[in-house]
This record gives sequence, structure tokens and C-alpha cells, in this order.
Amino acid sequence: MKYKINLLTLLLIGTVHTYANIHLPQEDNSTKNHEDIALPENLKALKEKNKILEAELKLKELTQKNQTYTQKMKEEEKLKKLQSDAKLAEAKSKKLTFEMKLKQTEWELKTKKLEREISMFKIKQERSLYTNNQPLYLENPLKKDNTLIISDRRISLNGLITSKMAQEITTKINYYNNKDNTQPIFLVIDSSPGGSVMAGYLILKAMESSNAPVYVVLKSFAASMAAIIVTFADKSFAYSHATMLHHQPSAYVRGSSNLTEQKENYKNLEKWWNYLGTPIAKKMGISIDAFQKQMYKNSSKGDWSEFAIDAQKLKWVNHIVSRIEDTSIQSDIIEKQEKKKDKDTNKHAEIISKDGKPINYLPHLAPTDVYFLYSPDGFYQRR
Repeated sequence: MKYKINLLTLLLIGTVHTYANIHLPQEDNSTKNHEDIALPENLKALKEKNKILEAELKLKELTQKNQTYTQKMKEEEKLKKLQSDAKLAEAKSKKLTFEMKLKQTEWELKTKKLEREISMFKIKQERSLYTNNQPLYLENPLKKDNTLIISDRRISLNGLITSKMAQEITTKINYYNNKDNTQPIFLVIDSSPGGSVMAGYLILKAMESSNAPVYVVLKSFAASMAAIIVTFADKSFAYSHATMLHHQPSAYVRGSSNLTEQKENYKNLEKWWNYLGTPIAKKMGISIDAFQKQMYKNSSKGDWSEFAIDAQKLKWVNHIVSRIEDTSIQSDIIEKQEKKKDKDTNKHAEIISKDGKPINYLPHLAPTDVYFLYSPDGFYQRR
């Protein structure tokens, strides 16, 4: 713009000079002098006007620049504010995240503390279920004061003797032999009415085959097959008033049978009786016939029952004990497991009969097997 104004000025000046050099018609001197005086003044006015135009242009430029600068500053300030707001928002977000992580950490610490407390509580509870003592292993478990010491090499025989029970008992006898074949194994009978002859036979053979001595302990009641197991043992122990009952095996026949079948059943029972009764009679120092006569002499049904203190005289049991210390019970858990097992062992089909009496159906027997048990009230029945 400045350049354009200067060029205009030059053109005006050139025009003035040109105009001055033009030969005009001769006028009088007064007019000429007047014009000569007017030219510099006009030129001066043009120059002043040119300066004013230049100043106005500069002012306009400055105004525009100022507006642009102001706009730019506003935009920069706005941008800075946005950036500041963004940083502030980011800082707030980081602060919230930190606070959340801090709360989460505090919660995790509290949770871990509670978990440790619960864990310690459970450990203390579990530890409280265990004793501080260790099982005692004695080659001669009967002390001079007639106290019997039982170790954790202990096997329970309770309730009806079945093939499943026989399998469990023989497995445990083998296990304890493989672990140590010198320390005694204790077969403990709380109460058993007897059961399957074949199952009892397997238990007797496992006792006979064991390198470690198997001691039978009677606490309450042993009849039929259970009484035979007590009597057959190399060493047996019983409380003085635990009851033992011997009798001949009885047949549990389902439905009707002809004479030939009855004879076959009789022969089978007779074989088992001779096999099981003969060693008992021999141990007593009498014949099997004399043993059988004594049964019916003591009871019209042939159920010969004696307290252990009297059964010892008959050689049905070896030792009478006044106390039993069972060191195998090292925790309440073991006791609960044993009770559950005993419950499951005796858990057969117990129902109420039509006449309102509880009955328990016996498990099915293998061919040629018979039940050798005591059930005078008819609680155990065949289907």
C-alpha cells in the first residue's frame, strides 16, 4: 500500500512538471505569478493528503493486525484453558483412580487379615480335634493290672457280618502285615449278632494267614459267627460281663422246599457245623456231640449264652480285662468316621412289617452260604 501511494505521488509530481512545461498561450504576468504561487501549495496539499492516506492505511493495518492478534490470543487462551481443563480432569481421574486403588488395597488387606484369622481359627479347631499323644505299640498289650492297650492297628467288627465287611477286614489285615508284620493287630467287636458263614470264614482265614498276631477284643456282645471268631482267635480279650452266645447254624429258607431240597440244606448246614463246631469243642476238651448236648442243656433252643467271665472257663475267650485304653483314637474325626462306617455297615433295608414290628432284610447270600446269626425276635429276615 505504501508503494502504491508513493507511485501515485510521483505521477502527480510528474504531471505537475509536465503541466509546468507545457506552452500555454501567453497571459499577463499577474495571472502567471498567481499560478506559480498556487502550484507549490497544491503540491504541498497533495503531499499532506498522501501522508494522511498513508497514516490511515497504517492505522487500518494496525487495527487489522490488532484484531488478528486479539483473536489469536483469545484462541490461544481458549486452547490453554481447554488444555488446563484436560490436565485438571486427568489429574482428578488419576486422583480418583489412586483413591479407588487405595480403598481396594485397604479392602484386600482387611480381607486377607480376615482370611488369616479364619484360617487360624479353622487350624485351631482342627488341631483341637487331635490329641497330643501317640499310639502305643506293645508286643504284650495286657498290663499287670488287666488293662488292655490298643494301638492304631485297629479294625472294627460291628453289626451284621457280610461279604463287604469281610473284604474290608481282610484288606486291613493284609495292609497292617505289609506295614509291620510283628506288631499285633486288634479286631475289636462292640456288638455283632453274627452273619454270613462264608464271610466269617474269610475273616478267620485272614486271621490265620496273618504273620502279625491278630487279637480279638470283645466289649459287649458276640453271637453265632462273631462268637466263633472270638473263640478261634489265638488271643482274645473281653470285658467280664460281655456276652458270648454259641448255637448251631439255622437255615433261613425262602418259600417252600421239597424233601430233597431240605436234605440238601441240612447236609450243607451239617458240614458248616462240623467245620466250625469241631475246633471249638476240641478247644473245650469235649466232643462236638457233647458240645451240642451242652447247648440244649443250657437252653431249649440251643442258644448257649455266657458272660465272658464264665466263657473264659469254657475256653471261649482267653483273657478278662478290667480296662481298655484305646490309643488309636487320635482325633474326633476318626471316631466320627468309625461311627458313620458302623452306621453304613448296618444300614440295610430296615422297615416296619405289617404287624408293626421293625425288621431288617438280610443281604442275598452266595450259593451254599448260610447265615449263622442270632435273631430271636425275628429282626433279621430273608426276603
